[in-house]
Amino acid sequence: MPVSIRSSLRVRITLVTGIFAALVCTIIGVLVVVDVHYRETHDRQRLVTEAVDRMRNHIEQRSFPIKLAPNGDEAIQVLNPRGQVVTATPQITGKPPMAAFQPTGDRVRAERTLCPPIGLRDCRTVVAYKMYQPDGNWTVYIALPVVPWYADGPLVIFLVAVALLITAMMTMGVYRAVGRTLAPVEAIRAEMDEITASDIHRRVPVPGSQDEIGVLATSVNSTLARLEAAYSQLRRFTSDASHEVRSPLTAIRAQMEEALMYPDDTDWPQIGQAVLAATDRLQELVTDLLLLARLDAGAALPRDPTDLTGIVETELNRRTHAVEVVRNLQPGVLARFDRTQITRLLSNLVDNAERHATSQITITVRGDGCEAVVEVTDDGAGIPAEAREVVFTRFVRLDTARDRDAGGSGLGLAIARQIAEVHGGTLTVEDSERGARFILRLPRWEPPPPSATGTDTAPQSP
Repeated sequence: MPVSIRSSLRVRITLVTGIFAALVCTIIGVLVVVDVHYRETHDRQRLVTEAVDRMRNHIEQRSFPIKLAPNGDEAIQVLNPRGQVVTATPQITGKPPMAAFQPTGDRVRAERTLCPPIGLRDCRTVVAYKMYQPDGNWTVYIALPVVPWYADGPLVIFLVAVALLITAMMTMGVYRAVGRTLAPVEAIRAEMDEITASDIHRRVPVPGSQDEIGVLATSVNSTLARLEAAYSQLRRFTSDASHEVRSPLTAIRAQMEEALMYPDDTDWPQIGQAVLAATDRLQELVTDLLLLARLDAGAALPRDPTDLTGIVETELNRRTHAVEVVRNLQPGVLARFDRTQITRLLSNLVDNAERHATSQITITVRGDGCEAVVEVTDDGAGIPAEAREVVFTRFVRLDTARDRDAGGSGLGLAIARQIAEVHGGTLTVEDSERGARFILRLPRWEPPPPSATGTDTAPQSP
């Protein structure tokens, strides 16, 4: 689905960058204006000080030119103790005093902004200085143009123009850069939108740059590859399951149709027994499929400390064995597991061994460091090295001497391995002198030392 402008990552990054650039430019501009304003104010103060020093010399020497020489755009008037203008700068020569205020009390300086002072135009900052002389207090008025808050109009215009230019350039640059950066992401999104179950073999394009987007594309392709493998396995599993379910149903239907065609010549008890056997096989197959579905879903299993040796011994004692069973059971081997599932695993291993043994199977339980180990060995034909992983594939039955059992569904060993993995263990086929040797390894559980409160969990007995 197309990305809206409001939610576009490219637009959001560009907006954030533009706002940040404008904010930085604004801060820099304000700092420049404040600095210029400070310098202008300082320069005006310096001019006032210099003018006061000059006027003090004139007053002390009683030497006044008709017109004072201005220093810049300042306007100066000197008033005698009677309030008469003695001398002034040319722009206010012959005019009355520019202001009527004077420093009060012991103060020698007073400052006001007049708009405008008498005899001048525009607003001016007027500073009045009181100078003590033997014949009385003289007054010096100095008027300077008011320094605006923005200090300098052309400077502000220049700063605004530069700020807008920098912001626009950064915004456009980031917009284009983000667009180029996100182009591979858009290609990945477009490809992912077109991938369906019918063409899951397709892959997203991987950019040439070894950056985060390249790693993302590689990860996406790896995920698609795993998904394709899982989907292929699911299709094979569904096909095999439907075939396995259809076989007993077909047998039941054929037997019932034949019996109905010749009802008088049919041994109905025998037909009932055959149909019941086929139904049992179908029920067993459905049960196995449901168990695999639960295991694939990763359903949480209760794992209690349990005596693994006792579970194995109980399972062997309840069965009727067609071959000799040799037991090598180390007592007190403990593990944390779900009793029902591990019992099912052991039953599958023993069933498999008995079906393919010639005369004997050997069951071994032992502790091996941090692992609890169960070995099931038979003296049958064995499993070729290249087929030791294949036997754990669902619905797979080897076309060898081990396939003497025509009634197997091919799910027993797959279920056994899945149960082992759910419990954090492994189930493998390893070398043996004769026959097949299945080894189950589970994390071993060691009971904690007795505590003062006596609340330690005891292992469950079989």
